[in-house]
Amino acid sequence: MTLPATPAQTPSASAAGLWKPVLIRATVALLFGAVTIFWTSPSVHVLAWAMGLYLLATAGAVWRSRSLPVAVPVVVALGGIGALVTQSDAGVALSAMFALLILGLLELVNGLRKRDVLARDWLVSGVIAVGTAVMLPFFTSLGAHALLGVAGGGAIISGVLWILSGLTLRHDVRTNAGGPSPAAAHGASPEAVN
Repeated sequence: MTLPATPAQTPSASAAGLWKPVLIRATVALLFGAVTIFWTSPSVHVLAWAMGLYLLATAGAVWRSRSLPVAVPVVVALGGIGALVTQSDAGVALSAMFALLILGLLELVNGLRKRDVLARDWLVSGVIAVGTAVMLPFFTSLGAHALLGVAGGGAIISGVLWILSGLTLRHDVRTNAGGPSPAAAHGASPEAVN
């Protein structure tokens, strides 16, 4: 087995810089999903603000991870701004559809092209984002509640994916850095583990 030439090429080095942005993205998605579940009768303004802020926060998390091309968070942020500006069911649906479609397609491409710690997660997240984007136009006539339900459902699924991914990356970084083993963290002696 050939070892990487530089520490930056090791999985732990790439994971060390990724777990925080991944967990931020997961938190953003799960918070948005919670809003969509618990807001029983949202107005079009609630839809526009919730979707716009969700897309802007997602763009920030994607940009911070620096794992996708810079155009991706820019397009997602433009979708968020579009949702905030239009303040209509059709405008929000179109803005979110555009942003999620670009995000999902580029995640799929990166998942297929790259072989790094996030490749499989990008594939799954890309399918979720594209699926959500494709479904949004069909629910536009049903209003804000339906649009938030579709977008929130996709956000919850991707949020669970990204939280598992972020926690796994964090665990891998601690394990590779020589952090305490799970048994030692709970007070067991090394002899008791063996």
